[in-house]
Amino acid sequence: MIVAIDGPAASGKSSVARAVAARRQLTLLDTGAMYRAVTLDCLENNVDCSDEAAVTEIAKRAHISFDATDAGQAVLLDGRDVTGDIRTPQVDEHVSAVSAIPGVRRAMVALQRQLGANGDVIAEGRDVGTVVFPHADVKVFLTADPKARAHRRAAQRQGKDVAMDRSVQVDVKTERSVLADLIRRDRLDSTREESPLRPALDARHIDSSDLRLDEVVTQVLAAIDEVRR
Repeated sequence: MIVAIDGPAASGKSSVARAVAARRQLTLLDTGAMYRAVTLDCLENNVDCSDEAAVTEIAKRAHISFDATDAGQAVLLDGRDVTGDIRTPQVDEHVSAVSAIPGVRRAMVALQRQLGANGDVIAEGRDVGTVVFPHADVKVFLTADPKARAHRRAAQRQGKDVAMDRSVQVDVKTERSVLADLIRRDRLDSTREESPLRPALDARHIDSSDLRLDEVVTQVLAAIDEVRR
């Protein structure tokens, strides 16, 4: 069983994928975290994120893996836990440019397919159902209104979880900055030449703007159960 969840930044893909993975005993593959790890590697080594050749070399040599911990799934870069380091505003700023580089995408797609070779995987990202696993058993395109996504991401940066409490208040200035960045990333991700963000033709569309996390998870679980019947 391979489940592919695609969608724009802060649409809730990671939270949904984690919950579904736990409920259906699937291995979670966070493809976005892999591009973030490459971006972090570039930033830490003072590599210009617009230098395609240099960034591609970083992607080719980077050892990216996942590890289960008591706190959840950890992202490892060359054996080092970078789970928190890849979620900073600086990585946010550069990850779309890095992930648009053809050489980087080829390196990551090859690794993603290798990690998913044993099946029973739920993968989330931008091109999982269209490029990485085009023959996935279940494909979901998860989206949400940009303002709703900005509120979620701003809350995350303050250590809060909108999925658990929709009344969460966030700093207005931070939320506006996040909204501008999300709109910029949406444009870059959907217009890039290599594997642009778009729903697979056979994907199920879910708009999570006004849905709780458990409501979205229920819809994805129902789609999985339909296939397994």
